[in-house]
Amino acid sequence: MAIQLDQHHRQAIIVWYLLQHSLSGWQRLFNHFPNFDTMLTPSSIGQWESLGLHAQHLKRLRAYHAGELHQELRQLLDRTERTCDFVLLKDDTHYPHQLLVYNDAPPLLFGQGNIQALSHPQVAMVGSRKPSAHGKQISYDFAYYLSQQGFFITSGLADGIDAAAHEGGLKHQRTIAVVGTGLDLCYPQQHQVLQQRIVAEGGCVISEFLMGSKALQHHFPRRNRIVSALSVGVIVVEAKQDSGSLITARLAAEQGKQVFAIPGHIYSESHKGCHALIREGATLVDHPEQVVLDLALPAHWQSQHHVNCLNGSNISNTENNNEATLPTHLFQLYQMLDWEGQDLDQLAFALQQPVADLTAELMELELLGLCMQQSGRYIRCRQRI
Repeated sequence: MAIQLDQHHRQAIIVWYLLQHSLSGWQRLFNHFPNFDTMLTPSSIGQWESLGLHAQHLKRLRAYHAGELHQELRQLLDRTERTCDFVLLKDDTHYPHQLLVYNDAPPLLFGQGNIQALSHPQVAMVGSRKPSAHGKQISYDFAYYLSQQGFFITSGLADGIDAAAHEGGLKHQRTIAVVGTGLDLCYPQQHQVLQQRIVAEGGCVISEFLMGSKALQHHFPRRNRIVSALSVGVIVVEAKQDSGSLITARLAAEQGKQVFAIPGHIYSESHKGCHALIREGATLVDHPEQVVLDLALPAHWQSQHHVNCLNGSNISNTENNNEATLPTHLFQLYQMLDWEGQDLDQLAFALQQPVADLTAELMELELLGLCMQQSGRYIRCRQRI
């Protein structure tokens, strides 16, 4: 685990540090400056002031140009390189495409583990930090089934429902944790081993927060918006009326995602939040197959038989659920595909690529079971392993 940050990413981290994770401040700067070089020159101080940035941000900028933060920033950058397997900006190829449609998409993502996990279809699972034993079992069972069907299970590494969902997803090496701290910390601390297992077993852990960022209360709603934005649907397993999980569910609804809620006993306080979501229009589910059917991703999953035929084998791979790494030269195209489909002209225009080369790459994706053509449109799909 070690990366070498280039100048572009180092400057981005410095700006993110000066702004102390302010999304609005970042947006104001990028609406005004063409790049990080002009943003960080000593002559830019007056322009930062004219943008109405917070006084603390301006104070940090002056301290930066006075040389007072150099040691602190050097330690931050060194810690980032030691801790992270990747750092993503919005213009990076591997930045999750599904986040780009939102105005509050994180400017930076710090990550550990399998970067390609972020490009796969994800289902978020959230719920109480103090669930019943029954709720934990349901969370595990749903995550186990959905990960077996090819979905990555995305959650927030919290106690209770989150942890059970990660454990279920780990059985098929398909889970992603979005955390509310820097990646060099773990919250709650007792999940350090779980976090390490996610990284080691084919998943990944991501955060928008700089190294050393502690578990502050206002970090978790920000984490929740990423959990829901990454996913094609959100399942609330068990939640009280005032549960923070309802924030994730409502964020998901605002983002246009399908929200699922698992019902419980009518007298159970632990299920009142789920019942409220159902009354507000969430989809009631009592079996994970209903989630698969309701999401109904175009072309659904490629059959096991088809995948085995392409591999020249009729043996089902039940021992090892690792997915083959997507070839580097196909990743940008795969990122451009979606679940609704685009025609060849759209893809060629977006990628600025010759049609002949694009057609060859699309054929490669089809042979890998990662793309399907329907009515002249190319659709992303994910084979069942």
